[in-house]
Amino acid sequence: MTPPRIVATDLDGTLLTSERAVSPRTRDALRLARAAGAEIVLVTARPPRGVRPIAEQAGVTGTAICSNGAVVYDLDTDEIIESLPLDPGAARRAARALAEALPGVGLAVETGRGVLAEAGYTRRVPEDLAFHREVVSVMEEAEPIVKLLAHSPAHTADEMIAAVLAAMKGLAEITQSGDGGLVEISAPGVTKAAALDRLCRARGVPASEVVAFGDMPNDLAVLTYAGLGYAMANAHRTVLASVPRRTLSNDEHGVAAVLERLYA
Repeated sequence: MTPPRIVATDLDGTLLTSERAVSPRTRDALRLARAAGAEIVLVTARPPRGVRPIAEQAGVTGTAICSNGAVVYDLDTDEIIESLPLDPGAARRAARALAEALPGVGLAVETGRGVLAEAGYTRRVPEDLAFHREVVSVMEEAEPIVKLLAHSPAHTADEMIAAVLAAMKGLAEITQSGDGGLVEISAPGVTKAAALDRLCRARGVPASEVVAFGDMPNDLAVLTYAGLGYAMANAHRTVLASVPRRTLSNDEHGVAAVLERLYA
């Protein structure tokens, strides 16, 4: 079997341990894949600023797919090379649907370079505080809406998505990446898999020559797109129910375990 030409991997809950670190074993396995000619593509819900330090830790260069596919980022030049924001009108309609279904939900916007948050959005990421700005209304700011973020301490992300999924159909993509009562809303058609497919087509690499790793619902399309899609042992139940291939958990170096077999 010819080893895959592209390794597409999620970060949190997948490549990273629970301490949000790249283990030495995983770093060595990524190096092994690169030495065999594979391109490593980080495919994550994180914005570019949250990806670059991880890429440096992992020894990964080149192109990263960020913000659930809304941003394509050049790790070497620190430049956003593609951005697919949510239309402001669609964002307003999505915000109204969220407020009606989930009273008290807090809203924020990821712009690609920072977070604009309303007072009701209480979620804070410590390492991201320097890029966090509170505003009266995220809908009144002249910034690109790479992702509309909705947070509710009173609900799980699964409950939130179930409450608004029908209202979002055709309006936006809605998913979750694992942080409690947080859902992430992108422009229609914007997914990790769609961005990965464009990258693969540009390189002349068929999906059959991609190996992918993930753990959350926002990874599901990538895992089914790739010729070899692996769910982490610690994955969300919907991922485990839909993806037949499994690897070990993120804390058991599950990505490394597969790469060592494929590229030995």
